[in-house]
Amino acid sequence: MKSRKRLAAGVATGVALLAVLGYAATTTVLGVGIIPDSELVDGPAEVTMREFTSFPGEVGGWHYHPGFVFNVVTSGTVIVEDGCGEEEVFSAGQAFEKIGGRVHRWKNEGTVPAVEFNTFVVPQGSPLAVPLPERQCGPPRSTNECRQGGWAVFTHPRSFKNQGDCIQHVQRSR
Repeated sequence: MKSRKRLAAGVATGVALLAVLGYAATTTVLGVGIIPDSELVDGPAEVTMREFTSFPGEVGGWHYHPGFVFNVVTSGTVIVEDGCGEEEVFSAGQAFEKIGGRVHRWKNEGTVPAVEFNTFVVPQGSPLAVPLPERQCGPPRSTNECRQGGWAVFTHPRSFKNQGDCIQHVQRSR
């Protein structure tokens, strides 16, 4: 009963978020379960599997995930735009992951719906995604991203004072 309530709340939250943002994208939650002691999140984890369909011309809002997301594109093409400016294109049969809380958004610039299956692994009680009001860059994924002035471009989770501050953040986050 408890997991049904959690599933219903998750679906209602997703539908409400989509309605507020004005997307026609559809989300179907396929299952939710708890791992009592997950090595990925170093404690209890909630695993959610869903089917996500975006339609031609749609662009998602900027967000990040507080855990891990593993994705498989089954039809169409999904573009993932990183908050720092990079873009990756994924077509049917390709998979990708989003980890480390990096800010991004999805886009469907194709002519057909894009369908993907997502598996979220987040700390129990955490949302699947955290929406942001605007584009932000970060967090840095490695100390190399902090070098040669790279530290100055990051705005999420905060701006850095200098290269050393950025490197310390990366090392503490591991």
